[in-house]
Amino acid sequence: MEAGNRTGVSEFILLGFSEDPELQPLIFGLFLSMYLVTVLGNLLIILAIIFDSQLHTPMYFFLSNLSLVDICFSTSIVPKMLLSIHTENKAISYMDCLTQMYFFMIFAGLDNLLLTVMAYDRFVAICHPLHYTVIMNPHLCGLLLLLSWLICLTYSLLQSLMVLRVSFCKETEIPHFFCELAQILKLACSDTLVNDIVLYSVTGLLGVIPLTGILFSYSRIIFSIIGISSSGGKYKAFSTCGSHLSVVSLFYGAGLGVYLTSGTAHPSRKGSIASVMYTVVTPMLNPFIYSLRNRDMKGALRRLFTRGTYSQ
Repeated sequence: MEAGNRTGVSEFILLGFSEDPELQPLIFGLFLSMYLVTVLGNLLIILAIIFDSQLHTPMYFFLSNLSLVDICFSTSIVPKMLLSIHTENKAISYMDCLTQMYFFMIFAGLDNLLLTVMAYDRFVAICHPLHYTVIMNPHLCGLLLLLSWLICLTYSLLQSLMVLRVSFCKETEIPHFFCELAQILKLACSDTLVNDIVLYSVTGLLGVIPLTGILFSYSRIIFSIIGISSSGGKYKAFSTCGSHLSVVSLFYGAGLGVYLTSGTAHPSRKGSIASVMYTVVTPMLNPFIYSLRNRDMKGALRRLFTRGTYSQ
């Protein structure tokens, strides 16, 4: 709390999407529905993978972790926003804001890195099918997951500690629906040059390097698919990575748009609306994309519901 007292402010004001009281019930209902769908859909994916032995493979191991991260990702943002709308209180304490920012960065980074790891998994499966089980062994899968967590925890902790050295004056209104680091730094009345350099440099690296890895993996995958003689084999090979490619396009497309507009000198609520795409919409759509386009997952979900029906 001493760090909070040194800033000169005890709380921030999250302006959200609109101050029109007539729109608040609509916004509340919309985001509550999306949040419930996100939690339920990703939870079903996790349970289906856990209880179906046919899905105990590296691909679905990473998918279950992605679903867990998506639940945590939305939970770090949406419940607080719903509470603010319900109580008509847009204030968030200084420490609560830093805590939300910390967990947001962790789960956003994990989403990014897990999508990269899943692209590598598809690359090995399609380009080196005979060595797939040897390369993607449980030890490597666990190591890749642990490394992803360590990178995100370290980066988030570094950024959060650096915010503690920043002082804030009387301007505490954040034109967003959650505490985003870039928007918080714009409210500082002390020098934030070091914070800005670290923010955009590391965020750029965590965006460019994984995206480069994904593009490289899929370039090799495409060349391998072209080399397959039968059309049925080509379709089967591409169908195993089509869902992942759809999620990658959605996540990076929305995230890149937000990143490019976050450096504007006069942020507006348009940026917060754009952020909804990768903070709320993408985690909600992931279960649908992976289940509707995946025969194995649809079968596992069917068996899960059958198991639940018989158990009653």
